[in-house]
Amino acid sequence: MNVRRQISDDGQPAAKRSATIQSVSIAFRFLDLLARAEGPLVLGEIARRGRTGTSTAHRYMRSLVQERLAAQDELGRYDLGPAALSIGVLALRRIEPVEIAARAMQLLSARLAASCGVAIWTERGPTIVRWYRSAGFTISTVSLGDVLPLDSTACGMVFQAHLPGEVITAARRRQPAAFRGTQPARAELAAVREAGIAELDERLFRQLTGKAAPVFNALGDLACVVTTVSHVDVAATEGHRAALLDAARQSTSDAGPP
Repeated sequence: MNVRRQISDDGQPAAKRSATIQSVSIAFRFLDLLARAEGPLVLGEIARRGRTGTSTAHRYMRSLVQERLAAQDELGRYDLGPAALSIGVLALRRIEPVEIAARAMQLLSARLAASCGVAIWTERGPTIVRWYRSAGFTISTVSLGDVLPLDSTACGMVFQAHLPGEVITAARRRQPAAFRGTQPARAELAAVREAGIAELDERLFRQLTGKAAPVFNALGDLACVVTTVSHVDVAATEGHRAALLDAARQSTSDAGPP
């Protein structure tokens, strides 16, 4: 008896092709739960959240670690790996307002004694996706990919001033307890919206000031936040506040409709 095997368009048996697609779907499920987790997860918790057996979770996590999409720490816990973070950053480069703001901040870092960057909103809070260090300011306080505290950074203040309260509350729950500060009053956030900028001096580090301003897309929604870190005295002398405001407003203008 002849048995016909169904062949897919790419020349693979249909059953094999279907299994391959299913494997990708399962792998994505594990990556997604790592991205949504509040921190690194042990294998048993990954299996529980992924609704699979421990052996299945281990097999997929081992493959993801091998491809650098996941990483395993010294305690055996899993988190997103450098390749996954790189893919995320590359995808963000296609978002025009972020690219426009990034170019503005790169130019600003060459002109001022300040580290300059761009932050976007993620489920964990403000996340640095561009960071440019200045030759005139060598203190390393922030790195690419860092998630910033909501209540003790200028970036966090700007996001709180422009995003819905339930979005902020969800991120606050996901942030480590050490990140949590005093939630700003409504009047503080209103002042940030009116001024178009947030400034926090000597909050995280002595003698340093953090400044942040919003960049909006063509629809008027918050697209990203531009930020600087510098010495308090130098910021006043070089006019960092005005320079950052100008960069944010120009980025918003360039990201708007032609």
